[in-house]
Amino acid sequence: MSASASAVPVAGSGHAGTAIAELISSRLRDVPDFPQAGVLFKDIVPLLADGKAFGTVIDALADSAAALGPVELVAGIEARGFIIAAAIAQRLGCGLVPIRKAGKLPPPTLRRGYTLEYGTAEIEVPQDVLTDKRVYLVDDVLATGGTVRAALDLLAEANAQVIGVGVLLEIAFLAGRARLGGVDVQALLVV
Repeated sequence: MSASASAVPVAGSGHAGTAIAELISSRLRDVPDFPQAGVLFKDIVPLLADGKAFGTVIDALADSAAALGPVELVAGIEARGFIIAAAIAQRLGCGLVPIRKAGKLPPPTLRRGYTLEYGTAEIEVPQDVLTDKRVYLVDDVLATGGTVRAALDLLAEANAQVIGVGVLLEIAFLAGRARLGGVDVQALLVV
């Protein structure tokens, strides 16, 4: 287990340093009571809409992934994780694999149900492209860890070797990192 996997970074900081954390923080929009009452949604659209800021965070995540060794595939979790993963894969010159909501990928697939902070869902991965591949898993936010845990389980079932997880934002008080079993988690901003 690496140091980044075992310890939660200090709130307001992140894996790539204070400047990147502050950049992301300045481009997030809080949306109260979305998608349901009591949830404070962290909207990344302002960050995505700023080309220079978006490029900076993609570079930071791509550098983090590359530091873990060769990356053959970047797996992105639907839907915002797709955007981030595609940009990272392009920067690294490797392939991309989508992790989608159940029923959206053609068979054969592997499927897993999970719980998130406001309900339940199922995701799936293609069964035939992940065997023995070194995979960097990406999502926008690590909250309770349900989605990322389900994705890690699916990737393991597909015989992929997950080398790390990268997220723009980690919501530390929800303790999602603790559910991930020691995988190297690199969060650019921790709140």
